[in-house]
Amino acid sequence: MRFLLAGTLCSLLLLPLGTANASFKWGFFAHMQINRMAVFTLPPEMFGFYKRNLEYLTKHAVDPDKMRYLVKEEGARHFMDLDHYPELLATKKLMRWNDAVTLYSEDTLQSKGILPWNIELTLNRLTKAFVERDSAKILRYSAYLGHYLADASVPLHTTSNYNGQLTGQKGIHGFWETRLPVLFSSSYDQLPGRAGYIDHPLDYVWKHILQCHNAVDSVLKFEAKLNSEMASEQKYGLVEKNKMMVSDYSEKYSEKYHQQLNGMVERQMISAIHIIGCYWYTAWKNAGQPSLNNWKIRKDDDESPVDSLSVTKRTFKVREEE
Repeated sequence: MRFLLAGTLCSLLLLPLGTANASFKWGFFAHMQINRMAVFTLPPEMFGFYKRNLEYLTKHAVDPDKMRYLVKEEGARHFMDLDHYPELLATKKLMRWNDAVTLYSEDTLQSKGILPWNIELTLNRLTKAFVERDSAKILRYSAYLGHYLADASVPLHTTSNYNGQLTGQKGIHGFWETRLPVLFSSSYDQLPGRAGYIDHPLDYVWKHILQCHNAVDSVLKFEAKLNSEMASEQKYGLVEKNKMMVSDYSEKYSEKYHQQLNGMVERQMISAIHIIGCYWYTAWKNAGQPSLNNWKIRKDDDESPVDSLSVTKRTFKVREEE
């Protein structure tokens, strides 16, 4: 299987550079690449079906971000501000959703993020789709689950200072999860190994999020240090996005920050790829390991909940700070 991955890397795994022009959470480019790579962690019983639908899973990896612009409740599903829950940081097992609602209230949870519980809910929906042999829902929830798990691998999705707005570093969110992957991910090792079964998915993703949160200080500290060392005219430059020249972090500044992070972005991408494969595999196994042979390929023009909706203007705030 690993030999197959190496042999097909150029033709199947790498996204066209033009895909990198969009910029959302993890960046459209990174979300699509992460979902794409996760397919190659699956066992043979799943690999054929997922590989046949590789383009669908890649394209629709970004649907949840599009829905953030259309569905008010969607925003809270992508993050969890752990600094608002200091008592939870010391726990290795996350409480169930109903217990959390009793303790904090649903309004509080929605305002501070529900990422781990949303991942559990999406996993259950994927499992149900496998049980029902509903290939359309399997692919939809696989794409969604991949997106949420990738978000759970971004340190700035675990803090209220998610865009550096509290420390004078506004823009660092897109810098870390979009600009750096676009510039450097082609050199990353994105083959994390075979997906495995997860016995306790909520506890597992909670541990994953806690480990991710531990990197928040480094994300902010290294950029602040670099900012103090380089002149402002070296920090930014003109780059092409969507056929327009816009100001963004310069390649020199990005390279120095990437070096100071010492492989962090690569590690988090690899971690995201692997955990996605594990959760897809867990859903399939919990559903009784149904045969996926000869199931249809999902066409790019098949209906998707966000395909016909405009995402050009957000009419509400996703977070209070916006």
